[in-house]
Amino acid sequence: MQVDYIIVGFGLAGLALVEELKARQKSFVVFEDASQTSSKVAGGMYNPVILKRFTPVWDSEEQLALALPFYQRLEKELQAKYDHKFPIYRVFKSVEEQNNWFVAADKPRLQSHMKSKLNFKTYHGIPSEYGFGELEGTGRIDVNRLLEDYTQLLLKEGLLVNQSFDYTKLNIDEAFSYGKIKAKKVICCEGYGIKKNPYFKELPLTGSKGELLVIKAPDLKMDFVLKGSVFVMPLKGDLFKVGATFNNTDKTITPTIEGKTELLDKLRSVIAVDFEVVDHYAGIRPTVKDRRPLLGEHASVKHLYVFNGLGTRGVMIAPKYAKILIEFIEEGNSLPNEVAITRFDN
Repeated sequence: MQVDYIIVGFGLAGLALVEELKARQKSFVVFEDASQTSSKVAGGMYNPVILKRFTPVWDSEEQLALALPFYQRLEKELQAKYDHKFPIYRVFKSVEEQNNWFVAADKPRLQSHMKSKLNFKTYHGIPSEYGFGELEGTGRIDVNRLLEDYTQLLLKEGLLVNQSFDYTKLNIDEAFSYGKIKAKKVICCEGYGIKKNPYFKELPLTGSKGELLVIKAPDLKMDFVLKGSVFVMPLKGDLFKVGATFNNTDKTITPTIEGKTELLDKLRSVIAVDFEVVDHYAGIRPTVKDRRPLLGEHASVKHLYVFNGLGTRGVMIAPKYAKILIEFIEEGNSLPNEVAITRFDN
C-alpha cells in the first residue's frame, strides 16, 4: 500500500487533517488505538469568551470562521447532526461580577457575543439572585458521535488501522515504510500519547486531566449551557453533562472519587434540583504551557510532522490549524511563530 501520508492518531486533530488531505486529493491511512480519550470526553463547546475573566479567547474569531462551516460540511457528508447551537448563561454571584460583565461587553471584540442587557428570568432549580450574562454565537459539537461516525467511514474505505503505532517499525529512508505501507510523509497527532512518541516526546506538552459527569435531572429544564463554578450542558432527554476538573499531576484516564466529589460539590452550588449520576469519565487534555498548539516538522527527520496541543478548545482550533499545517507542508507556507514548535528552540 502506497500513500502520501500516514496519520498517527484520530481525535479532532486527526479528523481535521484528513479533511484537508481529502480536499487536496491526497492519499492517506490513519492509525488509531483509542488509547487517548481527550477528544471523546471533551465538552465540545465553542465559545469565544473566557468566562472566568470576561476576556476574548485567543484567535477565536478566525477559528470560528473556519470551524463552523467545517462542521456544517461534515454534517452534510455524514448525514448527521453534530452542531447543537445554544446560548451560554453565566450566572453571577455578586454585583462586582455584573459590573465586570458590563465593562467587557462594551469591548469591540466581545460586544457581538456578550449581551449588554442582563437576564433576570427565573429558572426552576437554578439560584440566580444576581441574574445571568448571556453569550450568543455559541454551541456544542457532538465530538464523540462525530468521531464514531467518521471512524466507521474510514473503516469502510479501508483507511483506518485499529492498532497502536509502533515507532520501532517505522523505517526512515528517502520515504517512510511501516510494514507493507509506504508513505511520503507522517503526521503525529496522538494527543497526550505524544509522551510515547520517540521523535516528539520532548515537546513541552504537559497534559491536564479532566473529569466529567453525566447526570439525569428531570426537573432541570434548560435550553442553554449554564456556567458557574462548573458548566451544565443539556444533552438529550433529561441528561446533562457536568464538567470539568483540572488536574495537572494525575496522568491516568481513570475517573476518581476526588474528581467526582469536586464536581458534585460545585454542581450543588449552581443547581438546586434532585439528580442522579449516570456516567463519570476522564481524559487527558493535550495542554501546552503557553496554551498554543504545536505544529511543525521534526528538526532532523524530514517529512515527519506534529499536530498537537489543542488543549480545551480543540473543536475551534483543529480546522484552522490543520489547514495551516497542510499549507506549510504542501505549499511551503511559513508557520506562525506562536504555534510553531521552533518557538521552544531557545
